[in-house]
Amino acid sequence: MPSTCTRRRLLKAGLGGCGSLALSDLSTQRLFADSPAQPLARSAQTTGGVVTSNSAAASDAGRDVLAAGGNAVDAAIATALALAVTWPEAGNLGGGGFMLVAPPKGPTICIDYRETAPRSVTATTFAQHTDRRHPKMVGVPGTVRGLAAAHQQFGSRPWGELVAPAIELARAGCVVDRFLAESINEVLSLAVRSPQVYHAPLKQIFSHPDQRPWRSGDVLKQPALARTLGRLADEGADEFYAGQTGVQLADFLQRHGGLVTREDLLAYKAVARPATQTRFLGFEVCGPPPPSSGGMTIQLALQMIEAIGLDDPGDATWTAPNVHRIAEAMRRAFRERAAHLGDPDFVSIPPNLSSESFARELSRSISLERATDSRQLAGDIPLTIGPPESPDTTHFSVVDSQGMAVANTYTLEASWGAWLVDPRTGFVLNNEMGDFNWNPGYTNLDGRIGTAANLVAPGKRMLSSQSPTLVKRDGQTILVTGSPGGRTIINTVLCILVQHLAFQRPLAQAIAAPRFHHQWLPDRLLLEATDEGVWESVREPLEAMGHRVEQSPYLQGAAHSIAVDPQTRIRIGVADLRRGGSVATT
Repeated sequence: MPSTCTRRRLLKAGLGGCGSLALSDLSTQRLFADSPAQPLARSAQTTGGVVTSNSAAASDAGRDVLAAGGNAVDAAIATALALAVTWPEAGNLGGGGFMLVAPPKGPTICIDYRETAPRSVTATTFAQHTDRRHPKMVGVPGTVRGLAAAHQQFGSRPWGELVAPAIELARAGCVVDRFLAESINEVLSLAVRSPQVYHAPLKQIFSHPDQRPWRSGDVLKQPALARTLGRLADEGADEFYAGQTGVQLADFLQRHGGLVTREDLLAYKAVARPATQTRFLGFEVCGPPPPSSGGMTIQLALQMIEAIGLDDPGDATWTAPNVHRIAEAMRRAFRERAAHLGDPDFVSIPPNLSSESFARELSRSISLERATDSRQLAGDIPLTIGPPESPDTTHFSVVDSQGMAVANTYTLEASWGAWLVDPRTGFVLNNEMGDFNWNPGYTNLDGRIGTAANLVAPGKRMLSSQSPTLVKRDGQTILVTGSPGGRTIINTVLCILVQHLAFQRPLAQAIAAPRFHHQWLPDRLLLEATDEGVWESVREPLEAMGHRVEQSPYLQGAAHSIAVDPQTRIRIGVADLRRGGSVATT
């Protein structure tokens, strides 16, 4: 390990520092070390394949595919489909997301299977809309098409074989753990108050057969979903869009006032895009490009952090100066996100957003002693003196024995999406239309954004904060990560990258560390709920700098991640236990 004074010099490189950080100056011994048991993380070590996700059954499904000779993409497909059964609040067939794939050799690719707006919408369709669980909120689902696109490009095992574990979990039933029981009980306690007939199937399908709350150890069976998955296994992904499932889905939505039609389903396509790439402390960080905002927003923040430098935290998890500097980078990156990012097929994204020179220019406005008032950064965005994205997404990570890596994040938007289930198909539908900007030109201090880049348009993909992330060194993957959490996703991943890459903390320790969040508007610094007293010595100095500090009542994210040592081939899978989680290895 470098000496304390050397580490301090490296971390403070930037403003008045010693220039760019060179990887040769950093010891990587701690990066691949396993760490003592952490209260919010569980790890497992292997030289084979590893899958880490929110559900033990889903992780096992992916692990079994790896053990049978499948690659990381095969395992990711099996895991994703299994999560649609075992974690229905976010695992899905009726939503969408982003899959980052890093083959052992060659460029990292992002499979964009974000939902799209139905063809009948206009920029003001939702201007006066208030019901976020209405069938109008459903975007055209992309998950099945996206998994099939990944399979076509990278898969090695038959499609039907990858669907089979999910079919069995739905047909025979999956064992309910504490987290799934809490999730189902919570949504039922809310949905039971809805008088809408279109919410009745969710209550019928997910209510316990004995009409009591679900408990750990119960078995959840989903026969309608098993039949839908069976058709997908037999007929392929086209069945979801052009076959019986597509017909039933469009019919259900049209009967209940939704906007998605058969024509919308038939027109949907997943898109393969190059991953975003940025250098940070000599590492290559890869993320999802627009319409995800995750890759570019993290890129901007990392470049600003490297430009201004960080203090050596010593044994402290976080120090006030470091939280301040990172929060100021978050604040500026989110302002650029709001101003410019959207579906690249509809908007022109300024190329300078991904340049180091632009990040350095932004970093020059950061005071090392004082917080910036977010209103001062608005520029040409008019502010009016709104609703954030839901935190209920799910992420999983996969690495196979040959070194192929997958980071996959997908969602229904809100927890349990729109609370809509066609009883004939058995899967929960998204309410992703809420991720568009609904009111052109209306941006307020509470966080509602009305900038043009993300306004509603037919066929357009709504902006996302999903941030599946891969980190490479010398072309080889060393970290696979990502998280749920709405707009906090970006900053959850950012905190993990700083802890792991800059502070050289083992992955389990980096994931267990408390997180914080600033998203430009509302102008507040949100500290993750924790019982460990990490923030006791930090909060008062931050407030003295001018930050509006609030303690979040919630845990931030669930970053199921994998660290890979390319020299020893050891893989350390870490389950983030904030929402449950499981690591499975071969």
